[in-house]
Amino acid sequence: MEVFPPIPLAEWQASKETLHRFAQFIGKIRLAGSTRRNHWWNVPFHVTGSGITTRPMGLLDGNPVFTIDFDFVAHRLIVRALDGGEQSFSLLGQSVATFHHRTLEALRTIGAEVTVEHPHPFDLPDVRRPFTEDTEHASYDPFWVNRYWQVLSQVSLVLEEFSSSYSGKISPVHHFWHTFDLAVTRFSDRRADPPPEADPVTREAYSREVISAGFWFGDDTFPGPAFYSYAAPEPAGLAGRPLRPEAARWAERGGSHLATLAYDDVRGQPDAVAKVLDFYETVYQAAAGLAGWDTGRLACPGGVTDPRAGI
Repeated sequence: MEVFPPIPLAEWQASKETLHRFAQFIGKIRLAGSTRRNHWWNVPFHVTGSGITTRPMGLLDGNPVFTIDFDFVAHRLIVRALDGGEQSFSLLGQSVATFHHRTLEALRTIGAEVTVEHPHPFDLPDVRRPFTEDTEHASYDPFWVNRYWQVLSQVSLVLEEFSSSYSGKISPVHHFWHTFDLAVTRFSDRRADPPPEADPVTREAYSREVISAGFWFGDDTFPGPAFYSYAAPEPAGLAGRPLRPEAARWAERGGSHLATLAYDDVRGQPDAVAKVLDFYETVYQAAAGLAGWDTGRLACPGGVTDPRAGI
């Protein structure tokens, strides 16, 4: 398997737009059916050996313990209960409306009842259209959806490697369904004060100082896959700091700055993984240094915090 295989946005944009809405609906089921965690860590998907999963949920809300999994090898949605009950259906040939109907039908069959509070897309152009009425988005190319999962899996391991050298509070590597990106976030001990106009979701996500590293597949404003990193709140002068490798750039986005490294600028190179890790590290060191984080105390090279491990 090629490291960082090509995934040009134009080749699968229609499938991505459909899959994004599928994921948002399942993500909202996860939001409704799981115990809330700080910074919304309960909500994202995790990568599996064949796709992505909600992880187990239920039990404390009267529902059986159940999971919902996207299988991007067999191209099926699988709903499983702890007692062995299972329902699945093909992801091919589904509009968002039929996907919504069949998912709820599968949940009822295994004995799970979940009420989605806002059953329509989040922060997408058709935000006001209920999932039940979306017959427009019905594209699903199994080749490119499988490629999306392959890239997710590879980048997930790169982010795990990057995570291993930090001993402070850090999120899992997880796949956010609202923005359709893969990310890991390092936290300081200091409280942050998001702007008063920030919505409750944003305020919880950024209630502490953070430095995030991630990857997304591109959108209308950044038409191609890219690795990214940012700090919130952004320390003064961060966007003036140099980045590695040379192809990395600072981009203004939403009134702050995002460090970006285009996927196609590193894929195919023999040291591609090392270049991505170096990119994440340069942003972290610059942001943490400007923000006054104790990077020495927070470091754990090789994932080791035991001071006697090297003796």
